Amino acid sequence: MVDVTVFRYGHRIARDKRITTHIALVARAFGAKKIIIDTKDDSIGEVVRDVNNRFGDDFEVETGVNWRKFIKNWSGIVVHLTMYGEKITDVADEIRKHDRVLAIVGSKKVPGDFYSIADFNVAIGNQPHSEVAALALFMHYITDGKWIDQEFYGKFQILPQKRGKKVVERDYVKLLMEEGCSPEVIDHSLKVQKLAMKIAERIKNNGMDVDMNTVYLASLFHDIGRSKTHGISHIVEGAKIARRLGLPEKVIMAIEHHGGAGIDKEDAAKLGLPPRDYTPRTIEEEIVAHADNLTGNGYRGIEEVVKKFEEKAGKKAAEKVMKLHKKLSEMCGIDVGELI
Repeated sequence: MVDVTVFRYGHRIARDKRITTHIALVARAFGAKKIIIDTKDDSIGEVVRDVNNRFGDDFEVETGVNWRKFIKNWSGIVVHLTMYGEKITDVADEIRKHDRVLAIVGSKKVPGDFYSIADFNVAIGNQPHSEVAALALFMHYITDGKWIDQEFYGKFQILPQKRGKKVVERDYVKLLMEEGCSPEVIDHSLKVQKLAMKIAERIKNNGMDVDMNTVYLASLFHDIGRSKTHGISHIVEGAKIARRLGLPEKVIMAIEHHGGAGIDKEDAAKLGLPPRDYTPRTIEEEIVAHADNLTGNGYRGIEEVVKKFEEKAGKKAAEKVMKLHKKLSEMCGIDVGELI
Protein backbone atom coordinates (compact mmCIF):
# COMPACT_ATOMS: atom_id res chain seq x y z
CA MET A 1 0.00 0.00 0.00
CA VAL A 2 0.98 3.66 -0.36
CA ASP A 3 3.05 4.99 2.58
CA VAL A 4 0.84 7.68 4.13
CA THR A 5 1.62 10.19 6.88
CA VAL A 6 -1.20 12.40 8.15
CA PHE A 7 -0.60 16.02 9.18
CA ARG A 8 -3.24 17.48 11.51
CA TYR A 9 -3.24 21.28 11.22
CA GLY A 10 -4.83 23.68 13.71
CA HIS A 11 -5.35 21.30 16.63
CA ARG A 12 -6.86 23.16 19.59
CA ILE A 13 -6.34 21.30 22.85
CA ALA A 14 -9.50 22.56 24.57
CA ARG A 15 -11.76 21.98 21.58
CA ASP A 16 -10.32 19.33 19.28
CA LYS A 17 -8.83 16.64 21.54
CA ARG A 18 -11.57 14.07 20.87
CA ILE A 19 -11.84 14.67 17.11
CA THR A 20 -8.06 14.70 16.61
CA THR A 21 -7.78 11.46 18.58
CA HIS A 22 -10.38 9.95 16.25
CA ILE A 23 -8.40 11.15 13.23
CA ALA A 24 -5.30 9.45 14.65
CA LEU A 25 -7.18 6.20 15.23
CA VAL A 26 -8.70 6.31 11.72
CA ALA A 27 -5.26 6.96 10.23
CA ARG A 28 -3.87 3.93 12.10
CA ALA A 29 -6.78 1.61 11.27
CA PHE A 30 -6.81 2.54 7.58
CA GLY A 31 -3.12 1.94 7.03
CA ALA A 32 -1.27 5.25 7.57
CA LYS A 33 2.17 5.03 9.19
CA LYS A 34 2.17 8.15 11.33
CA ILE A 35 0.26 11.28 12.35
CA ILE A 36 1.95 14.64 12.89
CA ILE A 37 0.06 17.23 14.96
CA ASP A 38 1.06 20.88 14.92
CA THR A 39 0.13 21.56 18.57
CA LYS A 40 1.95 19.86 21.45
CA ASP A 41 -0.50 17.42 23.05
CA ASP A 42 1.00 14.29 24.64
CA SER A 43 -2.38 12.88 25.64
CA ILE A 44 -3.21 11.84 22.06
CA GLY A 45 0.00 9.85 21.78
CA GLU A 46 -0.80 8.08 25.05
CA VAL A 47 -4.20 6.96 23.74
CA VAL A 48 -2.74 5.64 20.48
CA ARG A 49 0.16 3.87 22.20
CA ASP A 50 -2.33 2.10 24.47
CA VAL A 51 -4.27 0.92 21.40
CA ASN A 52 -1.00 -0.22 19.75
CA ASN A 53 -0.01 -2.16 22.86
CA ARG A 54 -3.34 -3.98 23.05
CA PHE A 55 -4.23 -4.48 19.40
CA GLY A 56 -0.94 -4.17 17.55
CA ASP A 57 0.87 -2.01 14.97
CA ASP A 58 3.69 0.51 15.34
CA PHE A 59 1.69 3.59 14.29
CA GLU A 60 3.44 6.74 15.50
CA VAL A 61 2.24 10.06 16.89
CA GLU A 62 4.36 13.22 16.95
CA THR A 63 3.02 16.52 18.28
CA GLY A 64 4.21 20.11 18.42
CA VAL A 65 5.59 20.21 14.86
CA ASN A 66 5.77 23.38 12.77
CA TRP A 67 3.89 22.72 9.52
CA ARG A 68 6.04 24.95 7.31
CA LYS A 69 9.30 23.27 8.33
CA PHE A 70 7.84 19.80 8.11
CA ILE A 71 6.34 20.23 4.66
CA LYS A 72 9.51 21.92 3.39
CA ASN A 73 11.53 18.82 4.34
CA TRP A 74 8.92 16.29 3.22
CA SER A 75 10.11 13.90 0.50
CA GLY A 76 6.93 12.87 -1.24
CA ILE A 77 3.71 14.39 -2.52
CA VAL A 78 1.38 16.57 -0.46
CA VAL A 79 -2.39 16.05 -0.54
CA HIS A 80 -4.62 18.66 1.07
CA LEU A 81 -8.08 17.38 1.99
CA THR A 82 -10.60 20.19 1.38
CA MET A 83 -14.20 20.35 0.17
CA TYR A 84 -13.04 22.82 -2.51
CA GLY A 85 -10.70 20.34 -4.16
CA GLU A 86 -10.90 17.90 -7.06
CA LYS A 87 -13.05 14.80 -6.72
CA ILE A 88 -11.18 11.90 -5.15
CA THR A 89 -12.44 9.61 -7.92
CA ASP A 90 -10.70 11.80 -10.50
CA VAL A 91 -7.26 11.80 -8.85
CA ALA A 92 -6.99 8.60 -6.76
CA ASP A 93 -5.23 6.64 -9.52
CA GLU A 94 -2.64 9.39 -9.96
CA ILE A 95 -1.99 9.63 -6.21
CA ARG A 96 -1.51 5.87 -5.95
CA LYS A 97 1.44 6.11 -8.35
CA HIS A 98 3.50 7.83 -5.64
CA ASP A 99 5.32 5.96 -2.85
CA ARG A 100 4.93 8.55 -0.09
CA VAL A 101 1.94 10.76 0.62
CA LEU A 102 1.43 13.48 3.22
CA ALA A 103 -2.29 14.01 3.82
CA ILE A 104 -3.13 17.37 5.43
CA VAL A 105 -6.29 17.41 7.54
CA GLY A 106 -7.29 20.83 8.87
CA SER A 107 -9.09 21.55 12.12
CA LYS A 108 -9.76 25.23 11.53
CA LYS A 109 -9.52 27.45 8.47
CA VAL A 110 -6.20 26.66 6.83
CA PRO A 111 -3.75 29.23 5.40
CA GLY A 112 -4.17 29.93 1.71
CA ASP A 113 -0.60 28.67 1.25
CA PHE A 114 -1.86 25.11 1.62
CA TYR A 115 -3.64 25.27 -1.72
CA SER A 116 -0.46 26.21 -3.56
CA ILE A 117 1.89 23.96 -1.57
CA ALA A 118 -0.25 20.87 -2.14
CA ASP A 119 0.37 18.68 -5.17
CA PHE A 120 -3.30 17.71 -4.96
CA ASN A 121 -6.23 19.52 -3.36
CA VAL A 122 -8.73 16.70 -2.91
CA ALA A 123 -12.41 16.70 -1.98
CA ILE A 124 -14.42 13.81 -0.57
CA GLY A 125 -17.61 15.35 -1.84
CA ASN A 126 -17.95 19.11 -2.22
CA GLN A 127 -20.15 19.59 0.84
CA PRO A 128 -19.32 20.38 4.50
CA HIS A 129 -18.84 17.27 6.62
CA SER A 130 -16.48 15.67 9.16
CA GLU A 131 -12.74 15.60 8.60
CA VAL A 132 -12.76 12.11 10.16
CA ALA A 133 -15.02 10.89 7.35
CA ALA A 134 -12.88 12.69 4.78
CA LEU A 135 -9.70 10.97 5.95
CA ALA A 136 -11.34 7.55 6.18
CA LEU A 137 -12.70 7.72 2.63
CA PHE A 138 -9.45 9.17 1.30
CA MET A 139 -7.50 6.25 2.81
CA HIS A 140 -10.04 3.79 1.41
CA TYR A 141 -9.66 5.15 -2.11
CA ILE A 142 -5.86 5.41 -2.24
CA THR A 143 -5.35 1.95 -0.68
CA ASP A 144 -7.90 0.62 -3.16
CA GLY A 145 -9.75 -0.89 -0.21
CA LYS A 146 -6.78 -3.07 0.78
CA TRP A 147 -6.58 -1.50 4.27
CA ILE A 148 -9.35 -3.90 5.35
CA ASP A 149 -7.01 -6.90 4.93
CA GLN A 150 -4.20 -5.55 7.14
CA GLU A 151 -2.91 -7.85 9.86
CA PHE A 152 -2.42 -6.17 13.24
CA TYR A 153 -0.10 -8.10 15.54
CA GLY A 154 -1.06 -7.19 19.09
CA LYS A 155 -1.74 -9.04 22.32
CA PHE A 156 -5.43 -9.15 21.53
CA GLN A 157 -7.50 -9.84 18.43
CA ILE A 158 -11.15 -8.93 17.84
CA LEU A 159 -13.03 -11.78 16.17
CA PRO A 160 -15.92 -10.51 14.03
CA GLN A 161 -19.28 -12.12 14.74
CA LYS A 162 -22.95 -11.45 14.17
CA ARG A 163 -23.77 -10.63 17.80
CA GLY A 164 -21.83 -9.93 20.97
CA LYS A 165 -18.16 -9.17 21.51
CA LYS A 166 -15.32 -11.62 21.20
CA VAL A 167 -11.76 -10.58 21.99
CA VAL A 168 -9.09 -13.28 22.29
CA GLU A 169 -5.43 -13.27 23.25
CA ARG A 170 -3.30 -14.20 20.25
CA ASP A 171 -1.51 -17.54 20.34
CA TYR A 172 1.93 -16.57 19.06
CA VAL A 173 3.53 -19.71 20.45
CA LYS A 174 1.33 -21.70 18.09
CA LEU A 175 2.54 -19.50 15.22
CA LEU A 176 6.19 -20.21 16.14
CA MET A 177 5.41 -23.93 16.16
CA GLU A 178 3.70 -23.70 12.77
CA GLU A 179 6.79 -21.97 11.35
CA GLY A 180 8.92 -24.89 12.49
CA CYS A 181 10.60 -23.59 15.68
CA SER A 182 11.67 -26.34 18.08
CA PRO A 183 10.38 -26.54 21.70
CA GLU A 184 13.86 -25.45 22.86
CA VAL A 185 13.82 -22.32 20.68
CA ILE A 186 10.31 -21.46 21.84
CA ASP A 187 11.24 -21.94 25.52
CA HIS A 188 14.29 -19.69 25.04
CA SER A 189 12.17 -17.07 23.25
CA LEU A 190 9.62 -16.97 26.07
CA LYS A 191 12.43 -16.43 28.58
CA VAL A 192 13.89 -13.62 26.44
CA GLN A 193 10.44 -12.02 26.20
CA LYS A 194 9.97 -12.14 29.98
CA LEU A 195 13.30 -10.40 30.62
CA ALA A 196 12.90 -7.91 27.75
CA MET A 197 9.50 -6.78 29.06
CA LYS A 198 10.96 -6.31 32.56
CA ILE A 199 13.73 -4.12 31.13
CA ALA A 200 11.30 -2.16 28.96
CA GLU A 201 8.86 -1.59 31.83
CA ARG A 202 11.65 -0.40 34.11
CA ILE A 203 12.93 2.07 31.49
CA LYS A 204 9.41 3.28 30.72
CA ASN A 205 8.69 3.82 34.43
CA ASN A 206 11.78 6.03 34.53
CA GLY A 207 10.10 8.38 32.06
CA MET A 208 11.59 7.23 28.76
CA ASP A 209 9.53 6.38 25.70
CA VAL A 210 9.51 2.67 24.84
CA ASP A 211 7.28 0.95 22.28
CA MET A 212 6.10 -1.91 24.46
CA ASN A 213 4.31 -3.76 21.68
CA THR A 214 7.49 -3.83 19.58
CA VAL A 215 9.45 -5.25 22.52
CA TYR A 216 6.68 -7.78 23.25
CA LEU A 217 6.60 -9.09 19.67
CA ALA A 218 10.28 -8.78 18.72
CA SER A 219 11.52 -10.55 21.86
CA LEU A 220 9.18 -13.49 21.19
CA PHE A 221 9.89 -13.68 17.44
CA HIS A 222 13.61 -12.78 17.56
CA ASP A 223 14.75 -16.36 16.87
CA ILE A 224 12.07 -17.39 14.39
CA GLY A 225 14.85 -17.67 11.80
CA ARG A 226 16.17 -20.69 13.73
CA SER A 227 13.37 -22.62 12.08
CA LYS A 228 15.66 -22.43 9.01
CA THR A 229 19.18 -22.34 10.45
CA HIS A 230 20.99 -22.08 13.79
CA GLY A 231 23.88 -20.15 12.24
CA ILE A 232 24.24 -16.37 12.49
CA SER A 233 22.22 -16.04 9.28
CA HIS A 234 19.13 -16.85 11.38
CA ILE A 235 18.83 -13.09 11.95
CA VAL A 236 18.39 -12.52 8.21
CA GLU A 237 16.14 -15.54 7.73
CA GLY A 238 14.05 -14.38 10.68
CA ALA A 239 13.52 -10.96 9.11
CA LYS A 240 12.41 -12.65 5.87
CA ILE A 241 9.86 -14.79 7.71
CA ALA A 242 8.62 -11.80 9.69
CA ARG A 243 8.06 -9.85 6.46
CA ARG A 244 6.13 -12.75 4.98
CA LEU A 245 3.95 -12.88 8.08
CA GLY A 246 3.31 -9.14 7.86
CA LEU A 247 4.86 -8.23 11.20
CA PRO A 248 5.46 -4.49 11.83
CA GLU A 249 8.66 -3.02 10.37
CA LYS A 250 10.00 -2.14 13.83
CA VAL A 251 9.71 -5.78 14.85
CA ILE A 252 11.42 -6.95 11.66
CA MET A 253 14.35 -4.60 12.30
CA ALA A 254 14.69 -5.78 15.89
CA ILE A 255 14.84 -9.38 14.67
CA GLU A 256 17.53 -8.53 12.12
CA HIS A 257 19.59 -6.47 14.60
CA HIS A 258 19.52 -8.74 17.66
CA GLY A 259 22.87 -10.48 17.07
CA GLY A 260 25.02 -9.78 20.15
CA ALA A 261 25.28 -6.04 20.63
CA GLY A 262 25.43 -5.39 16.91
CA ILE A 263 27.31 -6.63 13.87
CA ASP A 264 28.86 -3.92 11.71
CA LYS A 265 29.21 -4.12 7.94
CA GLU A 266 32.80 -5.32 8.04
CA ASP A 267 32.07 -8.15 10.47
CA ALA A 268 28.90 -9.04 8.58
CA ALA A 269 30.96 -9.73 5.45
CA LYS A 270 33.34 -11.94 7.45
CA LEU A 271 30.39 -13.91 8.83
CA GLY A 272 28.88 -14.44 5.39
CA LEU A 273 25.92 -12.14 5.97
CA PRO A 274 24.65 -9.70 3.33
CA PRO A 275 27.04 -6.71 3.66
CA ARG A 276 25.16 -4.17 5.77
CA ASP A 277 25.14 -2.87 9.34
CA TYR A 278 23.17 -5.03 11.82
CA THR A 279 23.74 -2.78 14.84
CA PRO A 280 20.67 -2.11 17.05
CA ARG A 281 19.48 1.44 16.33
CA THR A 282 16.53 1.93 18.67
CA ILE A 283 15.96 1.36 22.37
CA GLU A 284 13.55 -1.47 21.51
CA GLU A 285 16.19 -3.21 19.37
CA GLU A 286 18.79 -2.79 22.12
CA ILE A 287 16.47 -4.24 24.76
CA VAL A 288 15.69 -7.32 22.67
CA ALA A 289 19.33 -7.87 21.73
CA HIS A 290 20.56 -7.69 25.31
CA ALA A 291 17.74 -9.74 26.80
CA ASP A 292 18.85 -12.40 24.32
CA ASN A 293 22.50 -11.97 25.35
CA LEU A 294 21.55 -12.66 28.98
CA THR A 295 19.43 -15.71 28.12
CA GLY A 296 20.55 -19.16 27.02
CA ASN A 297 18.70 -22.22 28.25
CA GLY A 298 18.44 -20.14 31.40
CA TYR A 299 19.47 -16.64 32.47
CA ARG A 300 23.15 -15.82 32.94
CA GLY A 301 25.21 -13.02 34.45
CA ILE A 302 26.97 -10.35 32.42
CA GLU A 303 30.44 -11.63 33.42
CA GLU A 304 29.69 -15.06 31.94
CA VAL A 305 28.19 -13.47 28.81
CA VAL A 306 31.18 -11.18 28.20
CA LYS A 307 33.61 -14.08 28.69
CA LYS A 308 31.76 -16.26 26.17
CA PHE A 309 31.58 -13.44 23.60
CA GLU A 310 35.30 -12.80 23.95
CA GLU A 311 36.05 -16.51 23.44
CA LYS A 312 33.73 -16.98 20.46
CA ALA A 313 33.60 -13.58 18.73
CA GLY A 314 36.60 -11.65 20.02
CA LYS A 315 37.31 -8.69 22.26
CA LYS A 316 35.47 -6.13 20.14
CA ALA A 317 32.21 -8.06 20.35
CA ALA A 318 32.62 -8.52 24.11
CA GLU A 319 33.24 -4.80 24.62
CA LYS A 320 30.08 -3.99 22.65
CA VAL A 321 28.03 -6.27 24.90
CA MET A 322 29.40 -4.68 28.07
CA LYS A 323 28.80 -1.18 26.69
CA LEU A 324 25.17 -2.08 25.91
CA HIS A 325 24.74 -3.62 29.37
CA LYS A 326 25.96 -0.42 31.03
CA LYS A 327 23.74 1.76 28.83
CA LEU A 328 20.57 -0.19 29.62
CA SER A 329 21.49 -0.40 33.30
CA GLU A 330 21.75 3.39 33.45
CA MET A 331 18.36 3.71 31.79
CA CYS A 332 16.86 1.18 34.22
CA GLY A 333 18.39 2.86 37.25
CA ILE A 334 19.74 -0.53 38.42
CA ASP A 335 22.03 -3.17 36.97
CA VAL A 336 20.02 -5.09 34.37
CA GLY A 337 21.23 -8.32 36.00
CA GLU A 338 19.10 -7.52 39.04
CA LEU A 339 15.97 -7.92 36.89
CA ILE A 340 16.78 -11.59 36.27
